Amino acid sequence: MARTPTPPPPGQTWGFLSNHARVLICLAADPAARMRDVAARVGVTERAVQRIVAELRDAGYLTVTRVGRRNQYVVDRARPLRHPMEAHSTAGRLADFGSPKDLKAR
Repeated sequence: MARTPTPPPPGQTWGFLSNHARVLICLAADPAARMRDVAARVGVTERAVQRIVAELRDAGYLTVTRVGRRNQYVVDRARPLRHPMEAHSTAGRLADFGSPKDLKAR
């Protein structure tokens, strides 16, 4: 049974995942996603997504390839997460956290 995401209560200012994690999950689910679509899903500006993508790319979590007029994103699924408490897990496991079906329903 699919769960419908519950919107945060008014005034809630935090979540369990960072925007970096959310962007990575979105791009793993839709490697040809446009920045504006990722921004809308994550709830940040397009410029913020561009910055996050650049940081993920520079850190080796994403490879960005130009395909025609669009970008294609590939997550390095074997790369360990950065924080010592999460280093036992990989970007691939994080990417699998949000399934494509769940992301498209939002």
